Amino acid sequence: MSNPEARPDEVTCATGPTAGPEVLAPREVPLGGPRAMRVRRTLPQRGRTLIGAWCFVDHYGPDRVAETGGMSVAPHPHTGLQTVSWLFEGEITHRDSAGHHAAVRPGEVNLMTAGRGISHSEVSTPDTTVLHGAQLWVALPDAARDTAPGFEHYAPPRVAGPGWSARVFLGSLLGSASPVATFTPLLGAEVVLDAGTVLEVDVDPSFEHGVLVDSGGLEVVAGDGLVDAKAADLAYVPPGAARLRLDAGPDGARVLLLGGTPFGEAIVMWWNFVGRSHEEVVAFRAAWQEQVLGADGSPVGDGRDVADGRFGVVAGEPLPPIPAPVLPNVRLRERR
Repeated sequence: MSNPEARPDEVTCATGPTAGPEVLAPREVPLGGPRAMRVRRTLPQRGRTLIGAWCFVDHYGPDRVAETGGMSVAPHPHTGLQTVSWLFEGEITHRDSAGHHAAVRPGEVNLMTAGRGISHSEVSTPDTTVLHGAQLWVALPDAARDTAPGFEHYAPPRVAGPGWSARVFLGSLLGSASPVATFTPLLGAEVVLDAGTVLEVDVDPSFEHGVLVDSGGLEVVAGDGLVDAKAADLAYVPPGAARLRLDAGPDGARVLLLGGTPFGEAIVMWWNFVGRSHEEVVAFRAAWQEQVLGADGSPVGDGRDVADGRFGVVAGEPLPPIPAPVLPNVRLRERR
């Protein structure tokens, strides 16, 4: 998914330590024009920009496609990150410039590695009536950020116990492990709790964790700390906890449990690019504009007219690529 903001903030991800659990509330961002589907963004934000290597969390739906138009994200570029797509309802078609054409379906993860540069599109299918899911980004460490683009698909098995079920799409949890490769230690799982269920989960104490609440509500307990999280909230738990307790409310809860070791690197993130400096981000933007703008500076007519380059061409996608927004008129700088 592209960052749809017309004037996206520049963010340097380097967040200081937190004493105990806290709740991060989302802000709404329109994914396109006035009738567009809206997404709820909990990362990045002023108070926290990273949970492990997770650097971007968008949560959307359930949206009736007939009213919102669904998802229609034309080809756009990425660098220095991996995208993780997870659906609860609906279906999306993914195409990328590395030649991958895949369906995104509920309960199945699609992970795209941008590395040194890729472009892709995401469009909800014609028979999708309700669209509901999360789009997540993972920052790549400096040693891996220039890796070749790639793509993985995985349908994790459902594991269950009294009053709960889970699907582990990255890392390991509750006796289930994902084979999907990441460049830093990560955890990603969907957990569903019946009303009143209390689930105690053993976790890696070197990880920091985030609990994104899709529906319902719950208490998140780590050590002596406790927070109440409602739908669309992201509960943050700092490193040090060897066990998390998830205590579902009267409506039950469905959550995404995310985690990873503290990233330990400052990264400049602007629009769809992750870089290490102002100059890098400016160069990424210039390379994309060179591919997708005509000689007169106007967008090309369709994807077939796009020049090949750093980000490649999304074959078979009729939507014209998205030109980059205007850069801020100040130098992109670190914000700690």
